[in-house]
Amino acid sequence: MRKLALDDDILLNIEKPARYIGGEVNAVMKEKELEAGEIAVRLAMCFPDVYEIGMSHLGIQILYDMFNRREDVWCERVYSPWMDLDKIMREQDLPLFTLESQDPVRSFDFLGITIQFEMCYTNILQILELSHIPLHSSDRTLEDPFVIGGGPCTYNPEPLAEFFDLFYIGEGETQYFALLDLYKEWKNSGKSRQDFLKAAAQIPGIYVPSLYEVTYAEDGTIAKMKPICPEAPEKVKKQIVMDVTNTFYPEKPVVPYMKATQDRAVLELFRGCTRGCRFCQAGMLYRPTRERDLEMLKKSAYAMLKNTGYEEISLSSLSSSDYSQLGELVNFLIDEFGSKGINISLPSLRIDAFSLDVMSKVQDIRKSSLTFAPEAGSQRLRDVINKGLTEEVILDGAGQAFEGGWNRVKLYFMLGQPTETEEDMKGIAWLAEKISERYYEVPKEQRNGKCQIVVSTSFFVPKPFTPFQWAQMCTKEEFLHRAYVVNHEIKEQKNKKSIKYNWHEADVTVLEGILARGDRKVAKAIRSAYEKGCLFDSWGEYFHNDLWMEAFAQTGVDPDFYTVRERSEEEVFPWDFIDIGVTKKFLLREWKKAHEEKITTNCRQGCSGCGAATFGGGVCYEH
Repeated sequence: MRKLALDDDILLNIEKPARYIGGEVNAVMKEKELEAGEIAVRLAMCFPDVYEIGMSHLGIQILYDMFNRREDVWCERVYSPWMDLDKIMREQDLPLFTLESQDPVRSFDFLGITIQFEMCYTNILQILELSHIPLHSSDRTLEDPFVIGGGPCTYNPEPLAEFFDLFYIGEGETQYFALLDLYKEWKNSGKSRQDFLKAAAQIPGIYVPSLYEVTYAEDGTIAKMKPICPEAPEKVKKQIVMDVTNTFYPEKPVVPYMKATQDRAVLELFRGCTRGCRFCQAGMLYRPTRERDLEMLKKSAYAMLKNTGYEEISLSSLSSSDYSQLGELVNFLIDEFGSKGINISLPSLRIDAFSLDVMSKVQDIRKSSLTFAPEAGSQRLRDVINKGLTEEVILDGAGQAFEGGWNRVKLYFMLGQPTETEEDMKGIAWLAEKISERYYEVPKEQRNGKCQIVVSTSFFVPKPFTPFQWAQMCTKEEFLHRAYVVNHEIKEQKNKKSIKYNWHEADVTVLEGILARGDRKVAKAIRSAYEKGCLFDSWGEYFHNDLWMEAFAQTGVDPDFYTVRERSEEEVFPWDFIDIGVTKKFLLREWKKAHEEKITTNCRQGCSGCGAATFGGGVCYEH
């Protein structure tokens, strides 16, 4: 029987002990030593946030399944201990452990950390410190695991460069096995950590920060970043799976003991997006668009529901309406599972006739709210950001939804985008008003009670590898002024009682901007903030902006340098050494088109020459 790492006294005195005990349905248990040869590689896979957030993440589910299919590998899970346990572990000097074996993380060969959002950076340092692993890669010895980062934030890994031994740039299904095989060879060779890292750097998609040197110009921008040994490539090319049908997909995801944030089976329809919104990082990073085969999805859906007991299945992608066989898939799921009480969830839908038809099939009579993201209130700004959406389409879609029985619409916008004027801001209120008016055009007997429109605005962060990566960001005060303008204008509308307005935290957005666009100099501020007590920064109750500002001041890092400064066309970005397929030339072209308020067509309607065709497949080759 497994011995738990935490004794009963601790488990009874912390919130949600189920976070730490493991042993869930479908959790993979292996013998550490097998008669037919022992497990050669042990890998702790970490999501640096609390258990219920981490358990909802599809990427880890895919990699967990993929690694554990190999007999010589055992992949286990680890999450950030919540504040109550964090305190106890420090007081009692307890090492962080994995859920499956309950063994200390430090005894593993690899610690893999997925970096999904910038606000988890201090949690990464928590994971390292509680595992008794030196924070800086340069201080680690043969007694420590190799720390490897993956996920979207690794497309600018530089603020975290000195805390990681390696980064994996791209989708994990392609090169991880090559890395593990290399490790097996190295493990008993008597060679140094540095020897392994130099060999790993030659695997496509693997970035080893310690093998590169960065020099800075007088104005603080990067003058040059170059490899310091022949093994490290000048450019690191993102890795992607071109055939997403014949690849790994979990049929037995781990079922948590407690309610996770997304407590359901997840079916990934495709990767990528063809729309080309200029603010959207995912839309550029995940090109080209690659669809999974319908039959494979049917098989996976059946297997996952059978093996988990979930009562809901979610169809996941950046824009589900764009899946070419969505209608057939939804009909199959309804026919197969509808009578068994399985709910079908369809996030990321557009409000158009097709989507509404699909929605009305999967939602019950009570009709939950519809979510729609126009992102900008005026047509001018929607053209600037290349949203490819007219007011007519928005109002028509909303009208059809209201006639179909929906009465609650959520609208998402972004404030602070390039070229935004006061009129664009007020346009958010005017659009919400027009949508509410459209509701009251529906005959009274057909309406479903009062209309509710929830307007939410986030604040714009210019992310790496987007056409807006050259843009300046607003200050905290400018963001709040913009939210005030929208709020005031909503209160002036005739149907103001039907419209509710929420806006994001401006402090958090500014910090996200610094971390998203930072270089290696930012690392010392991240460490300083962590040492001052910053942890779980994405949780409002634990976010301490004053401590972060102190950390920046004390380490000589100027926040404005990374946020409010517009970049020149010639500037070398911290992330320029990564090749995502989409070229800097294309992104610059799109940046100029944004200022000209010109639209670029959807990839399905015509190729705009972004560069992703170099991968040799997907939508790029379907025409």
